[in-house]
Amino acid sequence: MKNQNYISWDQYFMGVAKLSALRSKDPNTQVGACIINPDRRIVAIGYNGLPMGLSDDEDFWQKNEDYSKSKYAYVVHAEANAILNATTSLKDATLYVTLFPCNECMKLLVQAGVKEIVYMSDKDKGKESHIASTTMMKKAGIKARQIQLETIVLETDK
Repeated sequence: MKNQNYISWDQYFMGVAKLSALRSKDPNTQVGACIINPDRRIVAIGYNGLPMGLSDDEDFWQKNEDYSKSKYAYVVHAEANAILNATTSLKDATLYVTLFPCNECMKLLVQAGVKEIVYMSDKDKGKESHIASTTMMKKAGIKARQIQLETIVLETDK
């Protein structure tokens, strides 16, 4: 008889996104993304971090009123990194992401041809950037759904 205790596709792909988020050096918000094609193959992953060539040890992680001294001027979002890391077309792809995409990332997702967004947190709901993001998403015909992911314990020694 086959194993009955396996995880769903949503758990699997969101788990990959959550695992990717653990690579982020941001002390406040770690975001991970996993993009799959219509055949359920992972075609890209990403997490929020600094662009290549910038040192993670420098003080880029502060929230600061001076935009040029804040992390917001430098950090590349998980979704953008995943799109940049893609190995193939993202037409009709599904994005699994730990935080609902901002409007800047939504522009990229629309342009890349992503057709579904599966997310966990929606902490920015109601903010102007979130309103713009959801407006773009709806006008582009992108579906979205929120899921909760319980803790998955990795058992490697059986």
